[in-house]
Amino acid sequence: MDTKALYREILNDHNVNPSHKNELTDATVQLNGVNPSCGDNITLFLNINNGIITDGSFTGSGCAVSQASVDMMLDLVIGKSVEEAESLYSVFTEMIKGNVTDENLEKLEEAAALQDISHMPSRVKCAELGWRTMDQMLKTPLAQAVIKKTASLPHIECAGN
Repeated sequence: MDTKALYREILNDHNVNPSHKNELTDATVQLNGVNPSCGDNITLFLNINNGIITDGSFTGSGCAVSQASVDMMLDLVIGKSVEEAESLYSVFTEMIKGNVTDENLEKLEEAAALQDISHMPSRVKCAELGWRTMDQMLKTPLAQAVIKKTASLPHIECAGN
């Protein structure tokens, strides 16, 4: 089996039999992501405890590329620190732009199956949807509060009292 056929098989398997497609009811953070150019729509759910992504899932609908990509992403980031997830996001982004090194490509494991998407501009946003949603999620103030456990910060009205 050639490499492209293997990658198509991996993509198809994650689309038809996703491991993480369900609502995570006890998620500590969640965010909806939309690709308006083709209608892909996901809601990403993550459990983040002490800076570690302990669980994750997604719901939604869209093309095979968007659904498989977010499922592969969750395979990679569950069990990793937020910093490691952000690093993987950067590697994935470089791969989609066609600028990834072989060493970094290995870090993406099965998500490397999406490497040829860089040659299909109309599919790039599909592949990036889950990854961009995660990146936005991890950069929001609420997610930062959960990640850093800063819920004990004083209210503005209480400062100085």
